Amino acid sequence: MSFFVYILYSSVRERYYIGQTADMEQRIEAHNNGKVKSTSSGAPWSVVYSIEVDSRSTAMLLEQKIKKRGAKRYLLDLEK
Repeated sequence: MSFFVYILYSSVRERYYIGQTADMEQRIEAHNNGKVKSTSSGAPWSVVYSIEVDSRSTAMLLEQKIKKRGAKRYLLDLEK
């Protein structure tokens, strides 16, 4: 089963959100419909980065790595 690690951006709050899920489409819909408490005030959220990985454990490790680095810095590092 595939999992996704993603970075969302809210132009309303000018903030990033980092998460992981098995169902990307459903999860983004939940973020934009106010069903996720931590992102309800920032809708609409747009996907600025996503990557598919092969296991939940890999997804969780990558999510933590991105959170530790910071979404903006992580994205800048990808551009190099």
